[in-house]
Amino acid sequence: MNRTETRTHVTVLTVPDCPSLSLLRERLSEALERRHVVLEWIEVPDAESAARQKMSGSPTLLLDGVDPFAHDGTGPSLSCRLYRHADGTTDGAPTLAELRRVLAGAGMP
Repeated sequence: MNRTETRTHVTVLTVPDCPSLSLLRERLSEALERRHVVLEWIEVPDAESAARQKMSGSPTLLLDGVDPFAHDGTGPSLSCRLYRHADGTTDGAPTLAELRRVLAGAGMP
């Protein structure tokens, strides 16, 4: 890593036994390939922690503390999070293309 290159801090917030965690882990692993990041996985045990951590459903992905998939009016939640994709489908994690797009937008080519 050269001196001008910065590391993005990627945080995944999840509830215990989140059924979508393995899907996000798989897609995120591929999206982060060869990128310099600090990756942190945090298990969120209660509503107070969800509010403090800015978790809007499980799993929540944060890039440098910001949820790139947040929608206006979405508050803290311990519920399962669904991600709506461009083709109208939903599942428990952003698509690989969506992850690559937000990572590139965060300055991670």
